[in-house]
Amino acid sequence: MADATVVEELGRRLRQTRLEQNLTQQDLAKEAGVSVATVRNLEDGKRTQLVTLIRVLRTLDLLSGLDRLVPVQGPSPIEQLRLRGRERQRASSPRSARP
Repeated sequence: MADATVVEELGRRLRQTRLEQNLTQQDLAKEAGVSVATVRNLEDGKRTQLVTLIRVLRTLDLLSGLDRLVPVQGPSPIEQLRLRGRERQRASSPRSARP
């Protein structure tokens, strides 16, 4: 999929979400702290700054979806072993009582 196609689809989805939330472009722009022209450009699939996109996503309550887009990477299996420390590998025989 070409970059332009992805940006256009993103704009279409943002427009649909805005409309589902019954917001005008003016309402969204005001709440996000951006201009109406910026919202229009974003919805039309034109270039915008990353910070602007984040503001609009936050206003539309879509910022949590970022975790699905770029998941947080946990420690590697080797790092997990290193962090875990030494675990018991086997049980020991019962100890006799000391006098």
